[in-house]
Amino acid sequence: MALSTEAEESAQSARVLVVDDEPELRRTLARLLTAESMTVLTAVSGEDALAILAREPVDVALVDLQMPGLSGLQFLAEAKRQGSDVNVVIMTAHGDVDVAVEAMRAGAYDFLTKPFRSTAEVAITVRKAAEHRRLLDRTLALERRLQRAEKLGDLIGSAPRMHEVYARALGVAGTSSTVLITGESGTGKELTARAIHAQSGRSQGRFVTVNCSAIPENLIESELFGHMKGSFTGATTTRQGLFEAADGGTLFLDEIGDLPLLAQVKVLRALQEGEVRRVGSDETRTVDVRVVAATNVDLRERIAQGKFRQDLYYRLAVVEINLPPLRERVEDIPLLAYHFLQKHAEAARSEVRRISPEALTALQSRTWEGNVRELENAIQHAIVFCRGSTILVSDLPGASGPTRETPQPKGRTISQSLLDLPYREAKERAMEEFEQGYFSALLGRASGNLSEAARQAGLDRSNFRRALRRSEIRGHLNDGDSSPVATPRPLARGKGIKQAGLPKVGGGRG
Repeated sequence: MALSTEAEESAQSARVLVVDDEPELRRTLARLLTAESMTVLTAVSGEDALAILAREPVDVALVDLQMPGLSGLQFLAEAKRQGSDVNVVIMTAHGDVDVAVEAMRAGAYDFLTKPFRSTAEVAITVRKAAEHRRLLDRTLALERRLQRAEKLGDLIGSAPRMHEVYARALGVAGTSSTVLITGESGTGKELTARAIHAQSGRSQGRFVTVNCSAIPENLIESELFGHMKGSFTGATTTRQGLFEAADGGTLFLDEIGDLPLLAQVKVLRALQEGEVRRVGSDETRTVDVRVVAATNVDLRERIAQGKFRQDLYYRLAVVEINLPPLRERVEDIPLLAYHFLQKHAEAARSEVRRISPEALTALQSRTWEGNVRELENAIQHAIVFCRGSTILVSDLPGASGPTRETPQPKGRTISQSLLDLPYREAKERAMEEFEQGYFSALLGRASGNLSEAARQAGLDRSNFRRALRRSEIRGHLNDGDSSPVATPRPLARGKGIKQAGLPKVGGGRG
């Protein structure tokens, strides 16, 4: 998979430390990586490398396995002990591959066997390690931001489930991946799509919305792809479709589950080819559109019913974001209520400024079948009927409406074994149980195919494999797909290191 432009620039500006006691190999690798626009530092031993790490920022360390003094494994362990977050790539001879695998289990990012197959192999491995390091840095920075944040665009909420939404939305915003947003009606799917657009490189382009359930079946193709004059009755002028209108921006396909099957075929082609064809035209037009789709129905169930194409689902759900219903984030109701109070009181030039504690309690006791949209309507209603500066219970609509028996979210039970533990230990145990159950079920559904399970989990293969190791799940993997790392291909006959552009050095040991 090609790196994004941002990722490529990040990897090219990486700082790389080459650690090897052979001078010729150090010089060769330094020249190679410098030519890749990386900043290269060199060290003759593990001890020297640790000293450099203590005073210099380094993204990737390319370390020989066997060296006088500290070995590559010892360097890795000591670097971790000192708190370094450098990504370590181990260089080893073919005979030491098992040791290199052990190094990866100990935390190394990857390994290279000597003699190297090509200069490209070295450059690609280091670039990927650097990109991974920068992605981790951005993730940590994002987590720190999210700990302080209570909104993303017009999405409001500080509940843990909402922070998960923010993290996924911000994480995917910088890519061109299609996104599928799921959740009940009124949970904020369009707001999420708008936030992704606003945070993306397409923010200066148009954000075009279409409700797939609101357009008659005989007009949906014309709406999405446009039509030529005279192509059907009523087509009195040539008109561009919404894909063309969103060129350079984002197209939001709301209620995608209601899209007719014939239109699904054409949407799939537009996503695959980046081209559209107007109704009545033989000419294809190239479009650069990021598609975000949303639904409040179970698309897998629609697939089973023959009402939705499985290939379109997989094309849309490259990244899936699920929005929780309001009843599962009750702690956000006061925050949302005051947000809507400020928004609508100002628009109505109202003097209402507060919500009484009793009214807040009443709001938190409701089931909110219409979710955030229903809550916003309730606050608007209360502003209209409030006779003072504070909203009272009597100002709220539907006083006899459905309420919860307790303010706890439904469907959440805690086992007695967890309740007997301190909070932190219980949390860790619950997470372990969840991960083991989740990954086991996912692998079972994918018939043990690791790549397919990783795709369904929204993780790349390497991160998914690390998660399996952490959960100690290996027995579900297909044969040939369960080894910790892929065994390097043997060096082709007659293609030595000199042919690859590197001097034949260091081939006899790790």
